Amino acid sequence: MKKYLIAIDLDGTLLKDWETVSDSTIEYLNKIQEQGHKIVLATGRPFRSSEKFYDLLNLNTPLINYNGGLVTSKNDPNFEGYSLTVDKDSVLDIFEKNREFIHNAFGEVRDDIYLLEDTEEIQPLIHNFNGAKVIVGEFSDNLVEPTNGFIIIANKGEGQFIESYVEKHYNDKVLFRNWGNEYRFIIELFSPQTNKGNALKYVSEYLGFEPDDIIAFGDAHNDIEMLNFAGTSVGMKNAQDCIFEHADQVTEYKNHEDGVIKHLQKLLNIK
Repeated sequence: MKKYLIAIDLDGTLLKDWETVSDSTIEYLNKIQEQGHKIVLATGRPFRSSEKFYDLLNLNTPLINYNGGLVTSKNDPNFEGYSLTVDKDSVLDIFEKNREFIHNAFGEVRDDIYLLEDTEEIQPLIHNFNGAKVIVGEFSDNLVEPTNGFIIIANKGEGQFIESYVEKHYNDKVLFRNWGNEYRFIIELFSPQTNKGNALKYVSEYLGFEPDDIIAFGDAHNDIEMLNFAGTSVGMKNAQDCIFEHADQVTEYKNHEDGVIKHLQKLLNIK
């Protein structure tokens, strides 16, 4: 039986909701690992809020966080991970020059959180799990390192001014991703090398898998490079429209209907 490396996004893909992976999903993914398949989680989340799912699935593979900005392996001492960052001075410049358009913001250095204002509305975004260190206040005073990512919550209707500034002054040096849809006011800054496709290539080479032996599942624009790298790319039924042109296949069921494992049951012919 052919063995696959299966790369899976978390939110909107593997998880039923913000914090839940179904028991049937856990059982099935553990079962196929016992038969020799490997599973890699690839998420925009930080390590601190994805470790729980990594442990539930009994993984020993590397973990891809920050959309490929941080790749580590807590269970493999031989794996050499990496961390990609955005230059601190660039982050501070983009923030200060566009402050009039910014409602709140935070940067992340590994699992530490640098937060402008600690408000109730920001809590769902900062993933404050596992006793993460949260440093609140002015970035010019507190931010002393480059960040794996920097999230700007723009004033409603003013995000385009920040995007224009980054395009004009940091073309190809700092990239931005607008979260889109109801989150169009959220802008994420990241390094040009940061994407799930690059991270999956690095991990797959370490684990000894060719692209043709990789199945990838995703639902959003930050999954596109990963889907393009994988030999078999699967978009979720509930995916953003931009995903479907990059997906070889689409699941019959949505994320909250165990769409990933129902699709894998057909692909692998393992019930």
